[in-house]
Amino acid sequence: MPAQTITEKILAAHAVGGRAEAGAIVTVRPDVVLLNDVSGPLAFEGFEAMGATRPFDPARVVLVADHFAPAPNVAAAGAIRMTRDFATRHGIPHFYEPGTGGIEHTLLAELGMVGHGSVVFGADSHTCTAGAFNALGIGFGSTDLAAALAAGQLWMRVPDCIRVELRGRPGPFVSGKDVILEVIRRIGSDGAADASLEFGGPGVASLPVDARMAVANMAVEAGADTCVFEGDTLSTARQAETGAPSAAPVGADAGARYRQHLVLDLDSLEPMVARPPSPASGVPVGALRGQRVDQVYIGNCANGTITDLRQAAAMLKGRRVAPGVRLVVVPATQRIWRQALAEGLLEILAAAGAAVSTPTCGACFGGHMGILSAGETAIATTNRNYRGRMGDPDSQVFLANAWVAAAAAVAGEIVPPGELRDAAGAA
Repeated sequence: MPAQTITEKILAAHAVGGRAEAGAIVTVRPDVVLLNDVSGPLAFEGFEAMGATRPFDPARVVLVADHFAPAPNVAAAGAIRMTRDFATRHGIPHFYEPGTGGIEHTLLAELGMVGHGSVVFGADSHTCTAGAFNALGIGFGSTDLAAALAAGQLWMRVPDCIRVELRGRPGPFVSGKDVILEVIRRIGSDGAADASLEFGGPGVASLPVDARMAVANMAVEAGADTCVFEGDTLSTARQAETGAPSAAPVGADAGARYRQHLVLDLDSLEPMVARPPSPASGVPVGALRGQRVDQVYIGNCANGTITDLRQAAAMLKGRRVAPGVRLVVVPATQRIWRQALAEGLLEILAAAGAAVSTPTCGACFGGHMGILSAGETAIATTNRNYRGRMGDPDSQVFLANAWVAAAAAVAGEIVPPGELRDAAGAA
């Protein structure tokens, strides 16, 4: 058998026939099918239209109300009810909504349903977040997921692979967000089209798993089909912590074929900010010093982790949000919210003037819980900053890590976080 990439190995282990080579069309059996309150109702309609009467395996279906939860209007409440009813009708044990769940991609890993070598099919483009765990998360449309829900399998093209070699260690105030913003800056918003981004090299060990989630989450913003990190002792420890089925890390073979090789020196990487209207428009934070902001948003499916909340609290401790600035903080799951409460992080954030939300995707896509009006500017730890993404088409969004976002909340404008000297030691 030819030398294989990580992506090819994982897909081959799940493919009918046991083979998966870049460019081939294969039928893949996922470990998990993931749907939310936006994509779910559409998939349920397709499921019933094709005459299906029962999901392929209710225990391997995960339904999460996160986009329009808590429901901001009657239509959203109806979509959540459809999702809840489908779970009840088919005996699906994994249904989560406010108070029990969180944002789907962070929650899925927390539940122990993603580990080394797993495959997740999700009707959401950021399903690629699973790559942080040496797994493959692949986004499909709701019609495709209706078929997967019924049959437990789906055909797909095995993507080409782009190898991203990480070297060195990140410096102060540099996180996984900066890694992926730099990758997208280099290759563009379609540079990884029809490909999987595979992250490896000695620098991986210096990125905690939470930081890897921030990287994997935005692989789709480079046009990638999916993303995967090499597994190591950190991912093995997270696998044990969450109770995911024990499995050895999946690595690439020597001589595996890649469409492209990139090398990223973490030692020289600075905190990055992506200017609107594209995640590919990244520049070092210093280039945007003085850019005023109306709102700061810290949270989303990969940057609402306990690590992000600790970074924000370190920057805000003993400080206040600048006059005229709104700070919205959204822990990614209920468990993270409670951990932040236990650690005193929520008290620090609230004392600084932050509005702390229940877990939700709401403002990230311009739905609710912090959307922007015409002419307003936000800096956010979210993953997209296209025109109108978080609200009015005449608003604009800058993307950054939690340290940079929190520093902007204090200053009222974008500043390098190291310039807030009192916070530097605590961070």
